[in-house]
Amino acid sequence: MASLAGSKIIATGGASTIEGSAGGGIVPWAVINGYGSSGEWAATAFATQVGVDDFTLNVLGASISYDNNWEWSLARQTFKLDNLGGELRQDIFGLKYHIAGELLYTALPQFSLGLQYKKHRDFALPSAVGARDDTGLDLYLAASKMLFDQVAGRNVLLNATLRATKANQTGLLGFGNADNNDYQLVFEGSAVLLLNYNLALGVEFKQKPNQLAFANEQHWRDIFAAWFINKQLSLVAGYADLGSIAGFNSQQGYYVSIEGAW
Repeated sequence: MASLAGSKIIATGGASTIEGSAGGGIVPWAVINGYGSSGEWAATAFATQVGVDDFTLNVLGASISYDNNWEWSLARQTFKLDNLGGELRQDIFGLKYHIAGELLYTALPQFSLGLQYKKHRDFALPSAVGARDDTGLDLYLAASKMLFDQVAGRNVLLNATLRATKANQTGLLGFGNADNNDYQLVFEGSAVLLLNYNLALGVEFKQKPNQLAFANEQHWRDIFAAWFINKQLSLVAGYADLGSIAGFNSQQGYYVSIEGAW
């Protein structure tokens, strides 16, 4: 009989990314959200803000998982154009399935397949700058592994994700362009040092396609600290470098996120 979450070790569900899937801040990992193990349900809800020089991204989302194998997520992104005025909204529906391996208990890393269906809600601006579609489907394969006793006796989590996408600025500027609607294969990675059982420091890298002629799209990076206060509440804060966005260069600033889990 299925039961409520609580069996997994603290921090092993990761945090919620800006797209709603379990992972770091900007990169989905192979882990399944929450603290549900075999036969258990889990749920999370989160709020995130990323503030850089000319833009502010606000994200609200939630997810449910079952059996530590299935994850369903939903996120609403609101991208405020602080200097230009106005905002762009995007909804993201995610699905992830744990296909093999384990984060902690096997030599084989944990592998998960995921998809994210993205729907843009304010397509006039992306269309004007050359985006082809207001919807897109990202597909990804993620591998995550905890390595024990690696740095001064502390554990390290490594993650690598391959994503097939048509998204411009992760979909905030639509999908594809008039001349190219092919999928682009991009790499995303994370490295996290566990200072103790509930404190972590991490870095992430997110490769981006560059498909719109009007402005250069650059890769994203972040550095973050995560505090898993208990199995019900976690906080993440960090520095984000989003490069050039829509012709505005050197978009750097803060990342903060709060997540509740049940």
